[in-house]
Amino acid sequence: MRKLVFCFIISILLLHSLGLSAQQKPFIYELDQPNAWVDSIFKKLNRKQRIAQLFFVRAHTDKGKAYEDSIARVIRKEKIGGLVFFQGGPGRQLHLTKRYQQLARVPLLIAMDAEWGLGMRLDSTMSYPYQMTLGAIQNENLMEKMGREIAYDLKRLGVHINFAPVVDINNNPKNPVIGFRSFGDDKLQVTRKAGAYMKGMQDKGILVSLKHFPGHGDTDVDSHYDLPQLNFGRVRLDSLEIFPFKELIKNGASGMMVAHMNIPTLDASPNLPSTLSKPIVNVILKNDLGFKGLVFSDAMNMKGVVKFFPNGEADVRALIAGNDVLELSENSKRGIKLVRKAIRKKRLSWEQINVSVKKVLAAKYWAGLHQNVQLNPANLYEDLHRPSARALNQELADAAVTVLNSRKLIDDLDPNKKTVILSLGSAQTTVFQQELRSYFKQAEFICLDKSASAQQVEEVLTQISPDMQIIVSIHDSRKRPAAVLDYNADLLRLMNRSVENGALISLFANPYTLIQLPEIAKAQTLVLNYQNSEEMQKAAVKVITKAIPSKGKLPVNINASLKNGDGL
Repeated sequence: MRKLVFCFIISILLLHSLGLSAQQKPFIYELDQPNAWVDSIFKKLNRKQRIAQLFFVRAHTDKGKAYEDSIARVIRKEKIGGLVFFQGGPGRQLHLTKRYQQLARVPLLIAMDAEWGLGMRLDSTMSYPYQMTLGAIQNENLMEKMGREIAYDLKRLGVHINFAPVVDINNNPKNPVIGFRSFGDDKLQVTRKAGAYMKGMQDKGILVSLKHFPGHGDTDVDSHYDLPQLNFGRVRLDSLEIFPFKELIKNGASGMMVAHMNIPTLDASPNLPSTLSKPIVNVILKNDLGFKGLVFSDAMNMKGVVKFFPNGEADVRALIAGNDVLELSENSKRGIKLVRKAIRKKRLSWEQINVSVKKVLAAKYWAGLHQNVQLNPANLYEDLHRPSARALNQELADAAVTVLNSRKLIDDLDPNKKTVILSLGSAQTTVFQQELRSYFKQAEFICLDKSASAQQVEEVLTQISPDMQIIVSIHDSRKRPAAVLDYNADLLRLMNRSVENGALISLFANPYTLIQLPEIAKAQTLVLNYQNSEEMQKAAVKVITKAIPSKGKLPVNINASLKNGDGL
């Protein structure tokens, strides 16, 4: 019996060391529990230090030593509550995190925007599919698995918070800031997929931040550069934009990020961003929806919030409104000073500050910062590229491929017939072409960059005719695939001519580009792949060569013929 107990304990310890331990109890369920560590740390903080716990500042590992040292001084002197890491590399970030944690009197909460994994910010790391790609997948279990894998990566680098998932319903194709970052334009699908992703991360000990409350999907202004306005009534907002947030709060969301938008229906104050609105943050989010977790502001250096409230006033108003954490203040030292002044003037109470501070400290405890966790640089690259993660990434891509209009051109493909495989938007042979090389015995490969000349296009047109098998792949190689392709007019003309000649079209781009490309949208067989990753190119080849069936469904409405849910 003793031997069995010993083996059981060893097994649990091994699982824990591999990040495979049983799911962690949700953060919000522990907020009301007595916590001696939180109380002890809180009592040691003076009033200035309490306020500082509510400020998270920006950190990089690609800006050089002078920048890194400047952040170290802020940590040491201002005693801030956390950091938000942006661009850099994983080894450098791990090293710098260790250094910064050693400087902090109270352990720092470390956050990242890792919507599609570490690859969103860091080189030499994995990128999982964009949320729009995930929106095409019909198996939410895959998204929960992805959440667990991303949680492993984050914890491996000492990161505690992922500012994800995006739960905005992207029902405006012209949205310049959400778009491919959204799961789609159906509120139920967005809620289910975001919930699965959230559960995977939270079960493995990562705090999430649903964004961007109360919903940034139907805007045509980027809040990084100006203040968007949402002119919808309360019934519409409650039934659509707010719906996913409301449902995921019920499912135990640990964090919420508030957007910088002006919403007159919810707060009629002129030019007031939702981040600074007490009716939106305190009344609707906290009271009406019952959210008890951490409320994060969106970045406080964005024009959407500081345009009308400059010089630190936005920081003060954000705390008054009910935010618990201020992300990326323009000047944290000034912000802390102004908050103390606001308290003296009775604009803000110590009672409210203390509640937020204890919530931040509780998050640090939940994230394991009350323990001495060592960050180990050994085998870091191998750990972040482990076989299970790579296999899941390909599985996600395979499940997303969507065939539209007809399967005829796929069903009729003859591997022994002369086939022209034309990749547009790439000057070099694509993974898509390389993967097709072994399938077609008489294949001719042509590549044209997105800025191809009229002469190059004419040369290609002379080489293709309706009696050939023609496969055209369209690639958007931009890191942020917009709703409009940045191809020149000659290349667009070639695309249209290819459809006229009966080409099978495989699109590795934002699905909204089909609005810009009505002829491509009418192709007899259209294989939609959502993004230009190697995994998606390999997945498309599997579908085209009939190695796997297509399982994806269109997650957004394109036009009268291509609607949400379409897919063969």
